[in-house]
Amino acid sequence: MTAGGDAMANIDPDPAMAAARIAGALAGALVSLVYMMPKGVREAAARAIAGVVCGLVFGGPVGVALGQWMGVRGMLSPSESLLTGSAAASMSAWWALGALARIADRTGRGKDIPD
Repeated sequence: MTAGGDAMANIDPDPAMAAARIAGALAGALVSLVYMMPKGVREAAARAIAGVVCGLVFGGPVGVALGQWMGVRGMLSPSESLLTGSAAASMSAWWALGALARIADRTGRGKDIPD
């Protein structure tokens, strides 16, 4: 903390980092749409919202973890790491929700709920 006590005085997000986070989250959701189509509008909306939210929330930590795991952390800029992490987190959420929806369909749950 600084002498004046203003360590948290400026918490405005960097616009470039916010743009990278949003672009990655949206890209992850769109790429996932190509590979695993939802069965209905409601499933598509739920998976899209969850994918984008997960990309926005978990993009930073996922980007750092992926960079370390792949051994390229020092080669990526913070915005590249954030973009990659946001896309990966968004795609993971989309796929996880899609798999859960398929499992629920196979076990018979959700059959009486119209789309």
